[in-house]
Amino acid sequence: MNRAVWVCFVWGCGMFSGAYAQTYPSRPIRLIVPSQAGGGADIVARLITSKLTEAWGQQVVIDNRIGAVGAEIAAKAVPDGYTVMFTTSALVVRDSLYSKLPYDTLRDFQPVTQVVSQSNVLVIHPSLPVRTVRELIAYAKARPGQLNYGSGGNGTSNHLAGALFQLLANIDVVHVPFRGVPAALIDTVAGRVQYTIGSPVSTLPHVKDGRLRLLAVTTPRRSASLPDVPTIAESLPGYEFTGWMGFLVPIKVSRTIVDALQQQAVRIVYLPDIKQKLQLDAAEPVGSTPEQFSALLKAEVARWSKVVKALGIKSE
Repeated sequence: MNRAVWVCFVWGCGMFSGAYAQTYPSRPIRLIVPSQAGGGADIVARLITSKLTEAWGQQVVIDNRIGAVGAEIAAKAVPDGYTVMFTTSALVVRDSLYSKLPYDTLRDFQPVTQVVSQSNVLVIHPSLPVRTVRELIAYAKARPGQLNYGSGGNGTSNHLAGALFQLLANIDVVHVPFRGVPAALIDTVAGRVQYTIGSPVSTLPHVKDGRLRLLAVTTPRRSASLPDVPTIAESLPGYEFTGWMGFLVPIKVSRTIVDALQQQAVRIVYLPDIKQKLQLDAAEPVGSTPEQFSALLKAEVARWSKVVKALGIKSE
């Protein structure tokens, strides 16, 4: 038996680094992105993987596996560094909603780095006679139960972003879940739902064409890429929804491999051309350490568990 195979068999593939990790990567890497092709996470992942392929001379192949399916595949993959997950804040939202997932985010994954933080945007159909968040809240209060807001599905991150807005504004609106944000935007553009919260990369083209009206960003501070757009919090104190994206690997991947991936990801995300492209999606580079990303994940799981409980949101 080949010695490397024998060592893997006896000790576990993720339990040794040494010369093996020093040659990493020596073959193509599978990058699982638990979202639709063409979505915000997929776009950012492809920006970074193209640079990783250049740097390493090994192909990084994106495998789009939606939601919990992708996370389960990544969690249960052989911990050799050749299956990596690029995910978003939807990961911890899902943890808060479902009591029986086939994986545990904090137990089964090793954080590598938070790549970016990102603001989402609140957009409305232009037929609504409102220009500000305050006016939208007043308009909704005057019409309880008459306004709809769309999301990418029950329990998705933009559903919770919208539900948090509803809770803090104390308005009676109807949540309409769709199978993905693109479908929600189609109905918002058509006027069948009155507003939605989504990523700038998917919503701003409709704003530019006059088919949607941009009201605010969801982060506590104004976005550097949209400096003239107010925050929701300026009209609704306490509101915050900050998205993030980052790399995780199975828990037993060696720290040497984790460091190799983290260092490359941080270098890439601060390249001028990558920063410029990220700004188009109101995303800002972060490049955290594994320890910093781990702390963020723990805080996010705790935060969204409280929000889900307070809102009484149930998984379907």
